[in-house]
Amino acid sequence: MEFRYKNIHIGKLIEELVKDRQVEMDRITQFLKISVEKVHEVYHKKSIDSEQLLLWSKLLEYDFFRIYSQHLLLYAPSASTNEKKSPTQKSPIPQFRKNLYTTEIVEFILELVEKEEMTISEITKKYNIPRTTLYKWVKKHKKI
Repeated sequence: MEFRYKNIHIGKLIEELVKDRQVEMDRITQFLKISVEKVHEVYHKKSIDSEQLLLWSKLLEYDFFRIYSQHLLLYAPSASTNEKKSPTQKSPIPQFRKNLYTTEIVEFILELVEKEEMTISEITKKYNIPRTTLYKWVKKHKKI
């Protein structure tokens, strides 16, 4: 299955990973403390509660939250386009840098260029990735 970060259906992803890793239903129901019917309900849900997603991540040893982080990298406006807080203002929650491109993100972007689905200019506009960064990726991975 080719994965696109725009539309995330977490239930389908969980179901696919369960099948791929051949996790027994008994193990799932015991670990999550839910019925078989509830497991099948999860498979059909587009989104699930974060506590439940954390349990699935532990059970399947896969970081499902990273999928959402990568979605944010690709589809959320960059911090520079939003109103900036004053530097003296401290936030009670941890602050993360947005510009952390994972291997999957780089491969996804390079695939768009390679298959001529988007041009470099379109990618820089849509995803706010600097042009120089894109050219470095292209040169490093030699996919074009």
